[in-house]
Amino acid sequence: MNDTVQAEVIMSFLVSEELAFRIPVELEFDSADPYAVRLTFDLPGDAPVTWVFGRELLLDGLTRSAGEGDVRVEPSAPEHLSDVYISLQVGPERALFRASAPPLIAFLDRTDRIVPLGKEEVCDTLEAALDRILTEAPAG
Repeated sequence: MNDTVQAEVIMSFLVSEELAFRIPVELEFDSADPYAVRLTFDLPGDAPVTWVFGRELLLDGLTRSAGEGDVRVEPSAPEHLSDVYISLQVGPERALFRASAPPLIAFLDRTDRIVPLGKEEVCDTLEAALDRILTEAPAG
C-alpha cells in the first residue's frame, strides 16, 4: 500500500510587478514515487495544471537557488525562511509563483516521515518486473 501526503497552499501567481492573483495549489507526494512531488495549480478560468518535479529540488529551493531549465525554486531572502519563488517555464512562456515557506516546510516534513530523504528505494513493482524479465529470459 502506498502512503500519500497532500496539502493545499495558497500561492501568488505573479503576472507582473503590479498584478498578482492568489490561487490554491495542491501539493501531493506518493511513496510509490518517492523522488517526486506534484503541484497542481488551479488557475482561474483554466483547467488545473499539474507539474511534477523533484522533492529535493523543492527542499533545496527553500534556502538557495535550485533547479535548471523548466523548474527553478529560490528563496526571496536566502538569509531567512520567508517566501519562496517557483518559476515554471515551457518554451518562451514562464509562470512565476510566490509561496510562504512554512507550509512548504510542513509538507516536506510530512513526506520525510513517510520516506526519509536519502532513504528512497526502488518500488517493489519495478523490482518484481525486473525479476520476471530476468527469469523469463532465454538462457544462452
